[in-house]
Amino acid sequence: MSRKCSFVHLVTVFVLVLALAVSASAVVALVEGARGADRGSARSAAGAGARHWVNTWTAMPQLTEPGNMPPPPFTEERAVLVDTTLRQTVRVSTGGGRLRLRFSNAFGGTALPLTAVSVALPLGGRAGVSAVEPGSPRRVTFAGRASATVPVGAQVVSDPLDFALEPGSVLTVTAYLAEGQPSTALTSHPGSRTTSYLQKAGHADRTRDLDLPGATAVDHWYLLSDVEVLSGPGTAAVAVLGDSLTDGRGSTTNGNDRWTDRLLDRLRAHPPTGGVAVLNQAAGGNRVLADGLGPNVLARLDRDVLSRSGVSWLIVFEGVNDLGTTAATPTAQRSVTTELIAAYEQIVVRAHAQGIRVYGATLTPFGGNTMYDDPDGHREASRQEVNSWIRTSGRFDAVVDFDRAVRDPEDPRRLRAALHDGDGLHLNPEGYRTLAAAVPLRLFRTRTG
Repeated sequence: MSRKCSFVHLVTVFVLVLALAVSASAVVALVEGARGADRGSARSAAGAGARHWVNTWTAMPQLTEPGNMPPPPFTEERAVLVDTTLRQTVRVSTGGGRLRLRFSNAFGGTALPLTAVSVALPLGGRAGVSAVEPGSPRRVTFAGRASATVPVGAQVVSDPLDFALEPGSVLTVTAYLAEGQPSTALTSHPGSRTTSYLQKAGHADRTRDLDLPGATAVDHWYLLSDVEVLSGPGTAAVAVLGDSLTDGRGSTTNGNDRWTDRLLDRLRAHPPTGGVAVLNQAAGGNRVLADGLGPNVLARLDRDVLSRSGVSWLIVFEGVNDLGTTAATPTAQRSVTTELIAAYEQIVVRAHAQGIRVYGATLTPFGGNTMYDDPDGHREASRQEVNSWIRTSGRFDAVVDFDRAVRDPEDPRRLRAALHDGDGLHLNPEGYRTLAAAVPLRLFRTRTG
């Protein structure tokens, strides 16, 4: 064979081998692509139809102030809740057949040892009672164990537990702390508007006792921060960022008549929104820009909203404390107004990045309030400017006009007399009902809607 023929033969063989390799690669790519598409389709199907965890109750964790600590003997010089059974009731929003709990040690000075935890149904289904329904207590576990230790600054999630919860019902959660927490820095939610019970346990686990006779009643929640339920695809949550107006100052202790409770009642009565959970992430005295009672909103947004399970919507109803605690001068009020609007922008951007729709609520009047209403009206001018921006900027996905709902038409600087609790700032139960009625239910469509 000539050199020319040999060269042609070699080139032909090389081309055939290369073609086979390319064909094989193409086949592999097609197969991998098909597998990837199958995985993507599976993920999409799971996202569209799988059961998922949704928060059904929350309480914003705070560092407990001295006046809200457990009374003696539950607070000692260097420890709190030693050998103590703590029983608390919470009203859930959506229901389900499987739940799990979260306990927070966000502000604890040491690790938090939980010796035992149980859930039960309160006697008569009532909030703020120490007794539970016979046969209802169930042990809660953590990684299969009865006890758990929550590190400083952390939270712990319990194991899922089969336990039937009706929508809008009340759940009893009882914890026993044999060692207590060896610190007086305690995580709580003081503004519970719900009665809890503390009892020295006699060095025994009493979490499944049907009652705690002689227990000390306190109107605070401690340590418990979340209840979640395993839910169908039509269930989602709306979180609310707020201050005392959302935390419920002026509402009825054990009455669950905050505006968020009233909103839940409306959502449940309307079939298209019956699967919407309402998460009240508010605290009295809280501010958007600066720490006060609890971290500022920009600092707590990730913890209290973006990391909560199943949140699809966010209502922002906060800012009155920023205006009211800033000096009543034109310069100071211009500055806080500018910064508050910029903070709202940040909240929207960060929530949108997680696929959460954000609704802005206008700030309600405080005319006549001795702390916030200044004689020259500088803070009122700031409130009007902030509300104008909320209504007209287009940055929020929708506006909830609480100001219009509760202001006095004869004097728009003030709340209607029948709606506030006497201080010109906080509402009464009828005022909270009026706020809830001002929220358009059309804003809440579940993912399958």
